[in-house]
Amino acid sequence: MDLIIVLQAGVATGTVLLFATIGEILAERSGVMNLGVEGMMLIGAMSAFSTTIATGNPWLGVLVAMLFAGLISQIHAFITITLQADQVVSGLALTFLSTGISLVLGEGLSKAGTVSLMPVFSIPVLSQIPILGPIFFTRHSILVYFGYILVPLSWYYINRTRPGMHLRAVGEYPAAADALGINVFRMRYLYVFVGGVMAGLAGATISLAVSPGWFSELTTAGQGWIAVGLVIFAQWDPVRAAVGSYAFGALRRLILDIQGPTMLFGFANPFYYNPYWGFFLQMLPYAFTVIVLVIGSREAMRKRIGAPAALGVPYIRGERGL
Repeated sequence: MDLIIVLQAGVATGTVLLFATIGEILAERSGVMNLGVEGMMLIGAMSAFSTTIATGNPWLGVLVAMLFAGLISQIHAFITITLQADQVVSGLALTFLSTGISLVLGEGLSKAGTVSLMPVFSIPVLSQIPILGPIFFTRHSILVYFGYILVPLSWYYINRTRPGMHLRAVGEYPAAADALGINVFRMRYLYVFVGGVMAGLAGATISLAVSPGWFSELTTAGQGWIAVGLVIFAQWDPVRAAVGSYAFGALRRLILDIQGPTMLFGFANPFYYNPYWGFFLQMLPYAFTVIVLVIGSREAMRKRIGAPAALGVPYIRGERGL
């Protein structure tokens, strides 16, 4: 097994997690937790795949996926921001709703045939860098390269711009932000929409770049839930989100590869054709996600790792406190 190939595939797979995680970071920074990421990703994968089949244009497929998932996210925004319902319950309901919609509208897509895919290319000069070149800059989709740009841009936006300061204020002290003239409700609606758009982009990346030519209820394979866990792991920081996303992507690919008939780093492969090891290995990323979510749910730990103070708390104008 070639470690370079595993890491290269991990970067491509991790891009899916990266888009979904950054979108959820922006939503949670505004104070709204959205556990509907998995469903919105499935909506994105379905709409991108079906649009590309119908039009032959993958760029249009990506655009429709982002818009559709963004619109679906506004159901969660209305329920949690306007109606002030429980964010966890609403997010879970959104996952069920989005999954149902995508399976109904996407019926038969698994047999629809091949589609046009997003461009794949290597970056001159950078692809020649030893070790890093083959991993990061060789034969990747244009969406993977977009992910490299998105990470520093989102970090800069959150930490160094006035709109980013407003975003952090709404997530930390919405009453104070409101007193300064920042429209808390509009900001939260906006960033829930952005989170949905990014989840749609993540789904489109699966169907048009990472696992092209295929759609079913297993397309996302729980990656939306991993993205939610990665938000806590990254401590709501896009740079840490990139590290975690690529690491998880490489781990997922490694789990697949080490179950094959190849040598494992020059030694006989003890995992080959061993279903018990296979089930255990495939469980590891999700077990880690559950552990992270359990740890992150504790109030003391949330404060220690820097969770937005108003995360999950509906804002009622005129109330004291958050």
